[in-house]
Amino acid sequence: MIRASLTAVFLVLLLSCACWAKPNGSKNKKPKQVVPAIECDVRAGKINVSEFIVKCPAHCKETKQQVYGTGVFASISSICNAAIHSGVITNSGGKVIVRKMAGQNIYKGSNSNGVRSLSLPKWRESFTVSVGKPKKGVNYPSTLDYVPSRPTYVKTSQKEDKSVTTALPATAAPEPTTVTPEPTTTTTTTTAAPTTTIPPPPPSTTRARAAAHKVRDAGSSHPYLAHVAASRQSQSGHGKSPSQVFRGSSYPSRFPQRASAGLRRPEAGSAIRRQPSSPVGPVFNRVQPAQPERTPTMSQSNPAFPRRDWPPPAFPRPDWFPGARRPADVSYAVPDSGYTWSETDTPEITAPRSTDSDGSHKVPLDTTHTKVEPVDAWKPEANLYESGFSMREQDPVPRVPEPVSQGDPNCKVDLAFLMDGSWSIGKRRFKIQKDFLAEVAQTINVGVAGPMMGIIQYGDDPVTEISLKSYSNSRELKSAVDKIMQKGGLSNVGKALSYINKQYFSDANGNRGGAPNVAVVLVDGWPTDKVEEASRLARESGINIFFVTIEGPDDNEKQNLVEVNFVDKAVCRTNGFYSLPVNSWFALRKAVQPLVKRVCDTDRLVCSKTCLNANDIAFVIDGSSSVGTGNFRTVLQFVANVTREFEISDTDTRVGAVQYTYEQRLEFAFGQYNNKGELLNAIKRINYWSGGTSTGAAITYAAEQLFSKSKPNKRKIMIVITDGRSYDDVRAPALAVHRQGVIAYSIGIAWAAQDELEYIATDPDKEHSFFVDEFDNLYKFVPKIIHNICQEFNSQPRN
Repeated sequence: MIRASLTAVFLVLLLSCACWAKPNGSKNKKPKQVVPAIECDVRAGKINVSEFIVKCPAHCKETKQQVYGTGVFASISSICNAAIHSGVITNSGGKVIVRKMAGQNIYKGSNSNGVRSLSLPKWRESFTVSVGKPKKGVNYPSTLDYVPSRPTYVKTSQKEDKSVTTALPATAAPEPTTVTPEPTTTTTTTTAAPTTTIPPPPPSTTRARAAAHKVRDAGSSHPYLAHVAASRQSQSGHGKSPSQVFRGSSYPSRFPQRASAGLRRPEAGSAIRRQPSSPVGPVFNRVQPAQPERTPTMSQSNPAFPRRDWPPPAFPRPDWFPGARRPADVSYAVPDSGYTWSETDTPEITAPRSTDSDGSHKVPLDTTHTKVEPVDAWKPEANLYESGFSMREQDPVPRVPEPVSQGDPNCKVDLAFLMDGSWSIGKRRFKIQKDFLAEVAQTINVGVAGPMMGIIQYGDDPVTEISLKSYSNSRELKSAVDKIMQKGGLSNVGKALSYINKQYFSDANGNRGGAPNVAVVLVDGWPTDKVEEASRLARESGINIFFVTIEGPDDNEKQNLVEVNFVDKAVCRTNGFYSLPVNSWFALRKAVQPLVKRVCDTDRLVCSKTCLNANDIAFVIDGSSSVGTGNFRTVLQFVANVTREFEISDTDTRVGAVQYTYEQRLEFAFGQYNNKGELLNAIKRINYWSGGTSTGAAITYAAEQLFSKSKPNKRKIMIVITDGRSYDDVRAPALAVHRQGVIAYSIGIAWAAQDELEYIATDPDKEHSFFVDEFDNLYKFVPKIIHNICQEFNSQPRN
């Protein structure tokens, strides 16, 4: 019975142990992968993990965080925007797997999925992104280890005569920020650092270099300086060096260590010897002790020395003086490269003074903590208490004024640059663009007798930064270019071209008239509006348009263009002379010389030759008796009205006139009158001849006397005015001048023969032959003739 009871108890205990070992009889499940969430601006280089998974929030595309590269990105790129650019996620967010790799030499920019990535020549680290689906057997970290920021040091007040600075322990790791990802929430837990006073730890292999002020510590009359000197001597007695005050963090040093971390003793003979002419009272020394910063806590904690606010020095600062120091935390201070000058009165120096044979005094310095350097000699007449610190200055040598350059006469153009100020290029590339413009200004040699240069910045709207008449030399122009600030916006090139055509190239802005107008458009990628119509109107106004396209669209990006082949539709000619494609912003500087060579080649600036300034026009006027004196004056008024529409000069449009009856008479030749006023007066002075009508002979005469002397770069235009049928044949003479390249217009009045008018006119007849019933209606055809001349000129092939 007893044996059966023991057996039962043993079985019960055995079953209980089995239940405790496997509660509920279930197997251990593998924990679910936790994906940490990040913000849109987190860069891959800030996370100290080689491969990890993260979750991006929605609407990162609107933040416009910068991305560098395509496919493989530089580690300074935003992770989320790089993922959107690659198509891994959409703008609604999602999970992304990031893999880091070694850096590469070039990262090509592109536009994809609404994100514009920029190019970069080189970076130390790269990364790729992929869809955030973890592979089997791969465990990604559930928390992210961010690259630590710079350490922060805690300073405590000093007791009695000792200044004790408390730093974080050297063995302590940086205060971690633990991010515990949840499906919807993110919790941040931070542990505060203790602020208790502890002794400094022994030297470690990695120490942060303190950016301390360099002040004099020997025999100072300033209460704070004397107190600090005593504190440092006390630390030296305990075997501590001033550099140990700021030691105690395991963070890597931001600045390289010196060869010797300790303080160096001065070499023999390095003590300062006052010059014989120097005053006996105050002594100025330039020393470099590694000294902690003065803080309000340090200055107020010692009641024996009340705090004094010293005014800034009245003496002029030397060129090497780094400027006023700002009270910043030592962990964020830049290594000090300057000096702090302190003034001490000799009566308060406790150390004995020794007199040299020349009567000057030498002050014994505390050579344990100081590094002494010789100082400049003082002016003997200087009173340091009245005039402050002064240094001996040499009288400035009068500079010979530089001769003002008149510019390069071989490059006399009015040059306007349209610089891209849109947000797509960023601040760095905008600076590259300004450097490019400054180098162009230096290369072309700006001057009133040479090229004049102006700048328009375009974004959403164009803005004049520098007009053509603002600066007459390259030096001043370069300084003005450096001050240009980025406006931002889109890349509305078409609107900018309309602006220069209607407003910029005007007399008020410095347009000289006799110099070709040149517009150079700098565009990042492609314009955001259409440029064809604005460019056509600008070209017809005589503006030579060049395009410098930086990082233009590739085959995959051409679908994003607002206007296909926008460069060919905009430039003056499509033969490649007016377009300069540049593969990268960092190669833009190489385009300076080719561009300057092209814009200064005035013989090839064919868009400067417009329909109004590139013609030789010959009027062949009927002076037969059927016209009459009154009607002849009406014909002359018509000739004057047509002439008035053109730009008259020896280099622009030239006008000649022939009057005919049975015979012919040259009234004036091409180039005889190169001023519009003189030319109109010459037309008014033509006398009516009267006689028969030999139109064919008059055409031949005009060809011999006028067009045989025409310039090769001029369009030859003949306008024949007649009121009746010719006594001779007009077909053969007309055909002869057509073969010489003369564009012939025929205007018939009253009894003129329609078939002769068509023979005389160049094909098509409808565009070159006109007929009116009365002389008084001639004025109606002036706009039509001018329109046809310009339309025909502008329809020439642009290749």
